[in-house]
Amino acid sequence: MKIQLEQINTDNKSSFRLLHNPRLNDLFYWHFHPEYELVYIEGANGTRHVGDHISQYVYSDLVLIGSNIPHLNFDYGIQTEYKKEVLHVSSAFKNKIFTEIPELSDVFKLFEKSQYGMAFTGKTKEIIGSRLKKLHVLSPFSQFLEVLHIFSILASSEEYTLLHEYPVRNKYSQKQQDRLKTIYAFIDKNYQRKIELAEVAALSNLSKEAFCRYFKAATGSPFTSFLNRYRISQAKRLLLKGKNISEACYDCGYESLSYFNRTFRKITSENPSDFKRRYMKSV
Repeated sequence: MKIQLEQINTDNKSSFRLLHNPRLNDLFYWHFHPEYELVYIEGANGTRHVGDHISQYVYSDLVLIGSNIPHLNFDYGIQTEYKKEVLHVSSAFKNKIFTEIPELSDVFKLFEKSQYGMAFTGKTKEIIGSRLKKLHVLSPFSQFLEVLHIFSILASSEEYTLLHEYPVRNKYSQKQQDRLKTIYAFIDKNYQRKIELAEVAALSNLSKEAFCRYFKAATGSPFTSFLNRYRISQAKRLLLKGKNISEACYDCGYESLSYFNRTFRKITSENPSDFKRRYMKSV
């Protein structure tokens, strides 16, 4: 499995790149790119992993991701039928067009805010999702106008959540990015078992102490905390798929049910049973 900087080549007849129903659900694709990305997925329960943020979405999701923010494909591990639309906008287009046209100043501010990562909800998600699903059948000019309209709606919406407290700036070299991708891929492959700190440190050719310092400086989170957040995000996915609490606990690498419950509550502010009960009431 190769995980890398994604090279995006837009159609030379278009200012955007649209991917209609791309399928990457069998691939753990942790990647980043200079382009801004608007992604909509429908018909799935999955993981929203953008930068340091990890959470679950239920049935559908609409997220605007800023330039060079590392993120996981939103359909990773999905086994149900789903629809997915991905729209890429080049940073050059954003800087040239949105700054030159006064009527698009709010859209420029939207793209600046996207460096936090933005998850849209409510009517905004419903309206934009419907428009994105129809985008691929439009002519190039109609598509251009519709994309501007879509971003104008998003710019005026208040139905969103910022995924980070501060703007995410990709300040790492390609070598550092590759090291983090290797670590993330290892976690994804092995989170169901006990992971020794020494084996993760060995991936980076660092001692355990040096690795802990490196990982916290690179991600803003201690390795153990990051691993727990990832495991709990997977546990939530399993609970939503019908697994009981014990199954979710042991399937996510925890050896103690009481520790799993405490960790789940610490990260999500609710017990696994309350989380599952709340979800069952909403479906």
